Amino acid sequence: MTAMTPGSNIPLTAVRVAVDVAAPVRLDVSGLLLGADGKVRSDDDFIFYNQPAGPGVSYRSGGGAAPDAILVDTAAVPAGIEKIVVTASPDAAGQTFQGIEPTATLRNSDDGSVLATFTPPQLGTETALVVMEIYLRNGQWKARAVGQGYANGLAGIATDFGVSVDEEPAPAPVAAPAPAAPPAPVSAPPVPAAPPAAPPAPPAPPAGSVKINLDKGRVSLQKNQTVSLVKGGRPLLSQVRMGLGWEPAYRGRDIDLDASVIAYGPQRNHIDSCYFGKLSILNGAVKHSGDNLTGEGAGDDEVITVDLGRLPADTTGLVFTVNSFSGQKFTEVAKAYCRLIDAASGEELVRFDLTTAEPQTGVMMAKLIRQFSGEWEMTAMGEFVKSRTVRGMVKPAAQAL
Repeated sequence: MTAMTPGSNIPLTAVRVAVDVAAPVRLDVSGLLLGADGKVRSDDDFIFYNQPAGPGVSYRSGGGAAPDAILVDTAAVPAGIEKIVVTASPDAAGQTFQGIEPTATLRNSDDGSVLATFTPPQLGTETALVVMEIYLRNGQWKARAVGQGYANGLAGIATDFGVSVDEEPAPAPVAAPAPAAPPAPVSAPPVPAAPPAAPPAPPAPPAGSVKINLDKGRVSLQKNQTVSLVKGGRPLLSQVRMGLGWEPAYRGRDIDLDASVIAYGPQRNHIDSCYFGKLSILNGAVKHSGDNLTGEGAGDDEVITVDLGRLPADTTGLVFTVNSFSGQKFTEVAKAYCRLIDAASGEELVRFDLTTAEPQTGVMMAKLIRQFSGEWEMTAMGEFVKSRTVRGMVKPAAQAL
């Protein structure tokens, strides 16, 4: 096994290899197929969780028990592709690599044996990283350690390598410690730059600044903020209730909204949806309280109970949504909120109040994501979607995981 340094390279001794990237936090790992010009041929050459397979290159989820990886079958890489770049970025919005030490491991895909490892040194404000590249030189496939960081996220890397992004890219990338032989700029997945975290609402600090947990009691989240559902020294939470509530914006008018939860697997694949028409999924691990037709009265209008300990191992993400089946827009709704409650004690743990509304018929309120450690993290979303049913929320919610 070789411990690589920035700029170093080794010849590949296996036809099929995998590069996984591990860190103390969840990472999004992606791959880009590049031609002689250092660019992708099209957006199809960007391999990530929502587009997990390409010619000779594929994405493999660790399923929460292992890091994600990019797999390369060099014998199947099409002619004209001279380099596969492996990138990584913290999954949490706005989080940098400061204090996070990612390690890339190059393995023989056939037997899992380790060929090399690489830990980029001296990372700081970077929010995305070109970790390693598999490249063709004089008919021989090789691997090179890169370690080039970008302060403008995956969108900055994607732009450098010719991938289309929905948002205008930020300025120039911030190079991490320059390797002895600087590699060509490298690219990352076509993921739009994550929006900056909203100003904090006490007691929660800004998203990405520190890891928020439940040690100090109830946490009030703002949009894009994340909280880890743990308390120091206590066992992981087992059963929680997500309460969703709303009131009509105009007196005398009832409003019928429907709360749902969508379950996803490690590759953001849709597993099942729990809603008023299907009150129990995943062998009873997720249960719905039933439909509220008016939103009348104080307190939660609909409640979804989740037994985290009973969720199947391949269920790694839950997205909680609210839809207006009758077509009323969220501009007609007041005081929409979601809150997470410890089902054992009845204690309110986390609350997110939706302070703005858009004239749409669906909203993604929050998501729960299982971490490698087994703990769950909740992120406030507040993303509006044009959809009157949970079925129309499945694809946008997968993209938001």
